[in-house]
Amino acid sequence: MTTRLFGERIQRKEDPRLLTGQGRFLDDLGRDALAVAFVRSPHAHARILDIDVSGALDVEGLVAVYTWEDLPGRVAEPLPLLIPHPALTHGRTAYPLAKEFVRHVGEPVVMVVAEDRYLAEDACARIHVHYELLKPVVGIEEAAQGAALVHDDVPGNIGAHLVQEVPSREGRSAREAIEAAPHTLAFRLDIERSASIPLEGRGVHARWDGTDLRVHSSTQTSTSVRMAIAAKLGLPLPHVEVIAPDVGGGFGVKIVHPWPEEILVPWAAMLLGRELKWTEDRREHFISSAHERGQVQHVRVGFDDEGRVLGLDVTILHDHGAYTPYGIIVPIITSTQLLGPYKIGAYRVAFSSIYTNTVQVTPYRGAGRPQGVFCMERTMDKIAQYLGKDRTEVRSANFIQPEDFPYDQGMIFQDGRPLIYDSGDYPAMLAMLKRLIGWDDFERRPGLGIGVGCYVEGTGVGPYEGGHVQVTSDGRVHVSTGLTSQGQGHETVFAQIAATELGVPIERVSVVTGDTRRFGYAVGTFASRAAVMSGNAIALACRKVREKALRIAADALEADPRDLEITDGVVHVVGAPTAAIPLSTVAVLSNPLRYSFDAETAKATQFSGTGSFDKPPVAEGDEPGLEGRDYYSPLRSTFAAGMHAAIVETDKDTAEIRILRYAVVHDCGRLINPMIVEGQIHGGVAQGVGGALYERMVYDSHGQLLNASFMDFLMPYATEIPRIETDHLETPSPLNPLGIKGAGEAGVIPVAAVIAGAVEDAEGLAVDRMPISPSELFHLRSGG
Repeated sequence: MTTRLFGERIQRKEDPRLLTGQGRFLDDLGRDALAVAFVRSPHAHARILDIDVSGALDVEGLVAVYTWEDLPGRVAEPLPLLIPHPALTHGRTAYPLAKEFVRHVGEPVVMVVAEDRYLAEDACARIHVHYELLKPVVGIEEAAQGAALVHDDVPGNIGAHLVQEVPSREGRSAREAIEAAPHTLAFRLDIERSASIPLEGRGVHARWDGTDLRVHSSTQTSTSVRMAIAAKLGLPLPHVEVIAPDVGGGFGVKIVHPWPEEILVPWAAMLLGRELKWTEDRREHFISSAHERGQVQHVRVGFDDEGRVLGLDVTILHDHGAYTPYGIIVPIITSTQLLGPYKIGAYRVAFSSIYTNTVQVTPYRGAGRPQGVFCMERTMDKIAQYLGKDRTEVRSANFIQPEDFPYDQGMIFQDGRPLIYDSGDYPAMLAMLKRLIGWDDFERRPGLGIGVGCYVEGTGVGPYEGGHVQVTSDGRVHVSTGLTSQGQGHETVFAQIAATELGVPIERVSVVTGDTRRFGYAVGTFASRAAVMSGNAIALACRKVREKALRIAADALEADPRDLEITDGVVHVVGAPTAAIPLSTVAVLSNPLRYSFDAETAKATQFSGTGSFDKPPVAEGDEPGLEGRDYYSPLRSTFAAGMHAAIVETDKDTAEIRILRYAVVHDCGRLINPMIVEGQIHGGVAQGVGGALYERMVYDSHGQLLNASFMDFLMPYATEIPRIETDHLETPSPLNPLGIKGAGEAGVIPVAAVIAGAVEDAEGLAVDRMPISPSELFHLRSGG
């Protein structure tokens, strides 16, 4: 096999179509569909007393109005709790339309269907909902006091409480190890809420033909949406199709399934016998989708004179908003990924996941890891400051060493499996980063600071993904997999894998993702898992196809399959290039035909003279066609890693913070496409800068989101993002055939910790709360 594309900087195959306006997004569909709009709660906590829809009935073009009382059977039940956990003792999910209570601003109360969106919104404006206002619970600490309850049947607003503890090698508990340590520190850290905010909001389009339901959704998990719709609407699964068209970003918010709209729009389409479409406007996204990040962390740490951590005890209060559809995955990830690349003598972590009258919390790119890394890296910085040591020296003293792998951290990860790191070389990575940023040569002066942050990221979580590969008689290779794409470059990297495995030009490979008509079993795109899961599944499927192709070609060439190779789409005998057969012809021969459709297919018909009279046209246990399907199911997660460093400048008058340089060293195992990996890192760093300096969800005491628009929710422009200097370390994973690890979330994870350390270095002030704005830095300077 000489067609080697794995590891090459191939230009993205999807870009010409997307950059020339030929993409097909959710709102490009259903031009003639009826439009859906929602009346949403203006209150954070209230009882619904009455819904008066009479005013809407005068709107010409109104088709239907639905409240919770109109919903039948399972449609009327609360939405699923997707990931149960024994520690989630009081999990609660919302109704598709509010029943009796609303628990956050933006909760859907009434659904309106009209001839177009303008008329639907007009009808919504004429519907009057009468509420009895209840005391809203806003903020982690207010919720933890339990004086007022979000759900009457959830004591203290605590949905879940989980403790994990790993003793030291000597058998000491974390608290015992801290008490016995030569040095101890205790402090508090705060991370505020942010949100995914993809360029394209959510959206659903549904069509019912009396037998089959076809749904397009801007989702990260089309197969799971399909199963949810089938279950809720009582339809046989084969009669439901869900397709993710081009999706303009996801970052986690579109992994939730089903959203209320993903049930209500298909249900109404069936009821009305018409196509229906709903697309989310920007304010709806801010107040009705999902947020993340908000935590309070209380840390106690004990350490020796070298800075080695002997004991670490962390208590986390996690704000999960009004509902818990995605369980407690975010705080589980925080509490386990907090350990990073370090050997910790003894570790205890306890978290309480708490209800508030705010938008629900589900994973956002990084999914709990930025909070955990902020905790550990701030801890490392504080130890270094206390001991008067270089911050990189303290980190080095705690690193897991290359010879320690696989390294068992003794905890249970988000996939329910042991937290065992598969491979890495953290000392080498830190040395690379120090050279890249010029750490040892950095000259400090007032207002100029440098920061560093390290992380380990669990990627490629199970349970499985699959791939299907077919070679057609024109020599083209068609690849399909069930997970979805939101701009990551899947069409390119999966084509690179298939082209390499099959020895064909990449131009001959096409890739389809997120279409249940093409591939019905999948889990979804999240947790930096696409390349690990679908990439390996596609490689395994290609190997089945390759084995069959060589077997068929060997018969045609009267050769041993072990002597054959595929190069540029041609099967040939090694060392004898004239003894060859095109892969397209092999595909024809793999499918014995009765009828001829062209000159190529005539080669596979019954009088072509290519068959053997001693065996049937299709051998027992074989199938016609040159195609293969396979699945990859991992033993456990792979663990990527990275280290970031930044140099920042703070203005002495305005307290503005400017990033002068930013450097990244990253290890995601073998690189499929370095250019795409770097693009993922750069995009992640940009989001991380937003989370460190700009982005926050600001609620007032009434539960009103005060910055639910791009006028008030600040994001960095390209002018705020520095050139990102990147280098790679490749430590292949031993857990999968391709030796790869995930890369999708890497860029965002340590940025807040890095910027906090750099600002602290520049100012000489403790930075324990993120994001940090100029006004907050000014306040710190004033002793606040």
